[in-house]
Amino acid sequence: MQTDIDPRSLIGRKAFDRNGTKIGTVDEVYLDDATGVPEWAAVRTGLFSRDAFIPLEPSELVGETLHVPFERALIRDAPDFGVGRHLSPEQELQLYHHYGLDVTLPSDLTFKHDFGRLANGEQGEE
Repeated sequence: MQTDIDPRSLIGRKAFDRNGTKIGTVDEVYLDDATGVPEWAAVRTGLFSRDAFIPLEPSELVGETLHVPFERALIRDAPDFGVGRHLSPEQELQLYHHYGLDVTLPSDLTFKHDFGRLANGEQGEE
């Protein structure tokens, strides 16, 4: 996904899966603490549903919508960590593995490092 976009502008956009099926609406965007790059979107999957975390790196912004290269069923089955708080490194790894994405961690990374800062700058609750 292009990295020069204001992550707050993603909030409220509709998200679609690889087949063009609507997944839901972007509720929150999480930034990588080290780089400030948008890394995850929390997408509300339905009126009474939870938010599902979707990786932004392989996703694409097309016009006013977010297109995600995963099946809707896989997205709905993603681990549920709640929203409004940091994603721990362990949670982030679980999400990468769920989506079958390869992640290489720096050798000096400790699990005290927080990931997933909210785009609005708030730290959220832990």
